[in-house]
Order: sequence, then structure tokens, then C-alpha cells
Amino acid sequence: MTATDLPKFVVPGEYLGAAEEFVPGRGTYENSGRIFASLAGRPTIDARDRTIRVDAANAVPTLQEGDVVYARVDELKSAMAICTIVSSAPGGRGIPGTPEGTVHISKAKEGFTDSLADEFAVGDVLLAKVLQTRPSVKLTTAPSGLGVISARCQVCHGLLIPAGRELVCPRCGHREHRKRAEGDVTPAAPTSS
Repeated sequence: MTATDLPKFVVPGEYLGAAEEFVPGRGTYENSGRIFASLAGRPTIDARDRTIRVDAANAVPTLQEGDVVYARVDELKSAMAICTIVSSAPGGRGIPGTPEGTVHISKAKEGFTDSLADEFAVGDVLLAKVLQTRPSVKLTTAPSGLGVISARCQVCHGLLIPAGRELVCPRCGHREHRKRAEGDVTPAAPTSS
């Protein structure tokens, strides 16, 4: 059996190959010298070590370096914003355990930032990129496509709307500045709990 002989999608219990021919990998199990799928997904063969594995169709989302995520600002300190990562941006799926991440002042925007309070406020929802996952999650909003995508007025808590380079509250007229995500931000902001 070769990689081209494998079905495109398998379900648990589906036969994948003989244990004499392959080594069972992630998402598989061996029973009486035969290898079966242990989850629904796409089977693949690693030609280097003849391992057969199944990549889950609906795997539990995990954070990887380079991922784009939605994060809610929970606390602002002088040098960092502490955020709860709400979900992954492409699919909007929640990340188990509601991991915490930080945006360092040097990673908030391109160039010099005097104060994080000029870029974010508590409760803002950010579109951010994961720079590091271990030992702690570090985020950036510096590129132009990243930044605040949803913000509330610091006076009356109305939802702010863009007005040129600022954000304005349609309720009370208060104007505020944020490091906004520029360009086409297609995904809708997730609802925070």
C-alpha cells in the first residue's frame, strides 16, 4: 500500500494497513497485526520511517507560533497588556483552557510607543499574532493588519466606531485613539464571555 492507495478520509475502525508494512502513528492503533484508524480524519504515510497516521478532521485547536488569534485585553501595565486568548482567527474556534498572552509595549505597533494606554484599553478585542508559545504566550499587534477590532467607550461603554484616525462614540461623542487593525479585517469579532 502506498500513500496514493489510502482513502482521502477515514473513520474510527477503518483498516489502514498491515503492521508488517507500517508503524502505527498518531491517530491509529494496532490489533492482531493490522492497523486501524482511531479517529476521523485524513490518513498519511511518512515515507522516511513508514509511519502511518491520521490527522484529525476536527482537532482540538492549539496555539502555534505564527497563528493569528482574537484576544481580549484584561489588564494594562506600564510595559505590557495582559490578554485572554478568546479564539483562533481563521476558524473562530475557542482555545481550550482560555490561555493568557501578553503584548509587550515594543510589540504593540511599529515604531516607538510611549504608553500602552494610548494603544489599547481594558475590554478591547485584538487581532494579534502569536510570537511565542513557551514558556509563556507572547503576542504582537505591530503589523498593519493587526490591532484593535472592537473597542468600547471609556466614558459610557458604547461601541466605538471609526472616524478617520480616531474612534468616536455615537452615544456620547467621546473620541479615543487605539492601535487599530488596518485593511480588510474580514472575521467578525468573537463574543467574549
